[in-house]
Amino acid sequence: MEQIYTIPVNEAFEASMADKSCGCPLCSLYNKLEENELDLILGASMMEPDVRIQTNKEGFCKTHYDMMFVRKNRLGMALTMESHLAELREQIKDGGLFSQAGANAEKRITELERSCYVCRRIEFNFNHMADTVVYLWDMDDEFKTKLVAQPYFCLPHYRLLLTLGRERLGKKKFPEFQKAVSAVVNAYAEKLEGDISWFCKKFDYRYDEEPWYDSKDAVERAIKFLRSDLHRAPDTKK
Repeated sequence: MEQIYTIPVNEAFEASMADKSCGCPLCSLYNKLEENELDLILGASMMEPDVRIQTNKEGFCKTHYDMMFVRKNRLGMALTMESHLAELREQIKDGGLFSQAGANAEKRITELERSCYVCRRIEFNFNHMADTVVYLWDMDDEFKTKLVAQPYFCLPHYRLLLTLGRERLGKKKFPEFQKAVSAVVNAYAEKLEGDISWFCKKFDYRYDEEPWYDSKDAVERAIKFLRSDLHRAPDTKK
């Protein structure tokens, strides 16, 4: 029952099922969307008038400014910033915070601090993909096999799946979904806890001769599990 909108979700789940190092499939979906948006904003979309209107209004967060910068298209960034700064300067040029103009400037800067063109577009598409995970679980028995074979779901995306599942599946179907997703998370959390504990023991001289087992990268994996594995460098899985 594969449709165009289900293809990216199926591909991400299949990749993580085949290669555990791919990690949380929802993190992979987010990172793919992010890469696509950054490619567009520094490429084909950069000179489109409707896009420029939105980037002038919303700007970019520090994370996405940094990610654009390391892609080494400084001219593309500069062209985007040129019109953004020109428009913004008119809105904040009166810096008197106790005048009406100053209050307007303060309000505009506050809005800008809370907005990002790339974040907004990613979140819009990502939320649809997360919805698709629940939809596929409900409608496609083959997808259920893929879901229970995942290496893990990070905690933020585990929470998201539970929230969407509760909203979309209802009281009859949600418990089965919750049980399946929770089983994946709990199994990984138990293994990770053991790896972290062994990592700590390895700094005790009494365990000096013992092998590391799977604990050498336990701290890195714990961070990804607890806080997601987002904003990856291009062409990497971890």
